[in-house]
Amino acid sequence: VQLQASGGGLVQAGGSLRLSCKASGINFGINTMAWYRQAPENQRELVAEISSGGSANYADSVKGRFTIARDNVRRVLSLQMNSLKPEDTAVYYCHVALHREFWGRGTLVTVSS
Repeated sequence: VQLQASGGGLVQAGGSLRLSCKASGINFGINTMAWYRQAPENQRELVAEISSGGSANYADSVKGRFTIARDNVRRVLSLQMNSLKPEDTAVYYCHVALHREFWGRGTLVTVSS
């Protein structure tokens, strides 16, 4: 299983970024996929998840600003992040739970004030 995340970077508060995660080695279309993040000195937290049927759930802190989506043909999970805030600064991880949890390498998002 490989989860290759990309799209992080430095952006000013109020700006936007789009993260992508290319998955291989899994039956992508049948699994719930998720984005987590971990800020310095904080625990890793769930940002958003999307079921195989396309139902999405979001952390309260990102509702209305972030949108999770999946392309089952291209095997890509995405996270569109708008109206970014400094508190969104973290390493973002792509995640899938199969017989165990799998994590992508992580991509750093830095939001400056």
